[in-house]
Amino acid sequence: MIGLKKYDKVLMFFFVAFVVTSSLTWYFEERFDEGLWHSNPAKRYKLADDIIDNKLLIGKTKEEIISLLGEPEIFTEDSKNYIIYKMGKSPSFKDHLGDRLIIFFDNNSVHQVLHKKEPLEKSIERDRYQ
Repeated sequence: MIGLKKYDKVLMFFFVAFVVTSSLTWYFEERFDEGLWHSNPAKRYKLADDIIDNKLLIGKTKEEIISLLGEPEIFTEDSKNYIIYKMGKSPSFKDHLGDRLIIFFDNNSVHQVLHKKEPLEKSIERDRYQ
């Protein structure tokens, strides 16, 4: 790096580190795949970020969601307003929480999707998500 000052070298280093880190994160991040969702329910938590970040379910009807993701594993008293899918358990040393995908409906159309952690031994309570 001929002609660059120390300050410029430090800035260049951090810029290159940022670009490399961002690229590697994007490259290794799991993309939603319907086949993977159905074939490996214990690893669904890996797909949640792509589902939420890219708004893959927003605007879809409940029938379209069930066609894409299958029947939800957790049913609630108020299942017309939201449905919950179990997504396995992401690796952790300190907690015993299972991952859940909660899909909220408004006028039979998805308006919000959340990724929540839930104690594995507890049941889902309706008021928890409202």
